[in-house]
Amino acid sequence: MSWKLKSLDELGFVSRGRSRHRPRDAAHLYGGPHPFVQTGDVKHAGLYLTNYTQTYSEDGLVQSRMWPAGTLCITIAANIADTAILGFDACFPDSVIGFIPDKQKADARFIKYLFDTLLQRKYKQFTQGAAQDNLSQAKLLSLRFPIPGITEQKLIADKISAYDDLIENNRRRIQLLEQAARLLYKEWFVHLRFPGHEHSKIVDGVPEGWEQRNLQEIATIQKGKNITKDMTEDGVVPVVAGGLKPAYYHNVANTTGSVITVSASGANAGHVALYHQDIWASDCSYLSSSDNPEIWFFYLAMVYRQPEITRMQQGAAQPHVYPKHLMRLSILYPPQILRNLFHGTVEPIFLQIANHEKQIDNLAKARDLLLPKLMNGEVEV
Repeated sequence: MSWKLKSLDELGFVSRGRSRHRPRDAAHLYGGPHPFVQTGDVKHAGLYLTNYTQTYSEDGLVQSRMWPAGTLCITIAANIADTAILGFDACFPDSVIGFIPDKQKADARFIKYLFDTLLQRKYKQFTQGAAQDNLSQAKLLSLRFPIPGITEQKLIADKISAYDDLIENNRRRIQLLEQAARLLYKEWFVHLRFPGHEHSKIVDGVPEGWEQRNLQEIATIQKGKNITKDMTEDGVVPVVAGGLKPAYYHNVANTTGSVITVSASGANAGHVALYHQDIWASDCSYLSSSDNPEIWFFYLAMVYRQPEITRMQQGAAQPHVYPKHLMRLSILYPPQILRNLFHGTVEPIFLQIANHEKQIDNLAKARDLLLPKLMNGEVEV
């Protein structure tokens, strides 16, 4: 089948998102029922964008625009050229371009996969030597991409999306497992309905033998070693810094085993995450399983106390949360026998999570190897 060079606006409707109100952060615009998708949400999505971190009020909706589910989102600022398909109706700002395909001409999944293969490379042609990276709508529409007929687009998209479907299935299982572990922690250590609680004596509001301990008394907390992208070597070791996801990757790690990280600075300072692999801890504090055998207890305790950890942020211009702040976190600490029982109960859950994460990694690698071969015709559908 023949592939013809076409621009995006030849395949459907293209327009930037809308956020007309100034200042953009006016409080009355937010907190309502309308999903408001931002560049970070697109970056962290898979094939479909199913989660969001902000909502618009009715006032917010009036100064924006609601896009239908199935719209392809393309970021043009902050995280450049990231893509995801809306899984629900949503608003987004002018740092995101929306593409609604003409169903006779384009499949949104195919266009996303095409952009994942080609757009980043084409985008760099515009920004080399530029003072500030950007990808305007005009620049995007000036690009022409090789496009097959709609039938072949669907065949290619079906083949690749099969991997994404399996990845999403593993992600859902991880969410359910994590939820189960968190609920168990709350049941035992917040609601105090632990095994044998019926026979426990309450002393000063807590079960006998339990103590309030600062984290520094019961855990080993370390500060990461900053590393810039220019200092890294090609590799697969996540570099964990101040964001919600790894900043980039390196070829060596500075931690061993499972590790809890707490973002040290920036807008996400205090964010708690868990990695089931060796990482390079950069702009973050961390607790590794090699130093903290009760890592699952500490992780669930810290996730439960996430709002409190976030409120530890210091500094207005550049918020930060360092080990010295975390060390003061007070934890209700049960006796060793109960901690051992809890560890034995939740460890199989976290081992399952680690296995699903490994499956996701393997599926993503297989998909990413196949994708360019399908796009350049090396593999026929």
